[in-house]
Amino acid sequence: MSALYDGVVVHRRFAPRVHRLRYRLFQLLVDLDELPALDRGLRLFGHNRFALFSHHDRDHGDRSGRPLRGQIEALLARAGLSAGGPIRLLAMPRVLGYVFNPLSLYYCHRPMGELAAVVLEVSNTFGGRHFYVAPAAGGVVRSACAKAFFVSPFMGMDMSYDFRLAPPAETAEVAILGRDGAGAPLIFARFAGRQRALTDAALLTAFFAHPLLTLKVVAAIHLEAAKLIAKGLRLRPKPTPPPHGTTVLRTGDATSDQREDCRSRRNGDEGVTPPSERDRPTALSSLSSQLSHRRA
Repeated sequence: MSALYDGVVVHRRFAPRVHRLRYRLFQLLVDLDELPALDRGLRLFGHNRFALFSHHDRDHGDRSGRPLRGQIEALLARAGLSAGGPIRLLAMPRVLGYVFNPLSLYYCHRPMGELAAVVLEVSNTFGGRHFYVAPAAGGVVRSACAKAFFVSPFMGMDMSYDFRLAPPAETAEVAILGRDGAGAPLIFARFAGRQRALTDAALLTAFFAHPLLTLKVVAAIHLEAAKLIAKGLRLRPKPTPPPHGTTVLRTGDATSDQREDCRSRRNGDEGVTPPSERDRPTALSSLSSQLSHRRA
């Protein structure tokens, strides 16, 4: 079922300079098969048309405007996977016709509802896009992978990611830990949100709580970049894009220790301490737990 998730995104950099950010925002979880019905049933939401909030197929996938369900199913098939059930997209909508999503997630379910895979659609401010296809095991994605796509001009390509993804329910959480080439924690990013019914009233409330949200996202990206430059970080040259636009992960890419739970609770990022290499096995879980208990 489609829904609205009102929450907080936090980033914490541990090296080479400590830096953190925290912003409130909301995202929509839309069942791709429900988009026509949402277009008809909501006054403030449009599918492939202008509205206060809108979803345009050409904002995602290969930007062709072709139906996204077919595109995601094709990515799964090329990875040797299948789902067959609902595909739900977690992303920000267009607000007054504008959107930029650094990360969009497609939760791909089997007909009986179990999570089969998650497709991560990563976009950078240079117009590039890359897909990570991650199979689920036991209804949850627990995995790690080498960095394949240039995102931040303050980080090189010699990195890896640890992440755990569960399908949104009453709450939604996306937590990713980035490590440098030596395996030391470099950056932790997390979105945590609470479910709201997707209604015109909820959309109107979100608009006034987060006016011009998507424009603010781009402004915040540049503001935080200026802060990093002021702290002495230097821009890295943009490398040649990868030859393939998709990276396929395997559930075995992550060690069993990296599969520790990330607790799903909303909170700020103050007080988060970087895990030492001794604590590496539970690093992602530890960071998420610190965030979760900060306001307890």
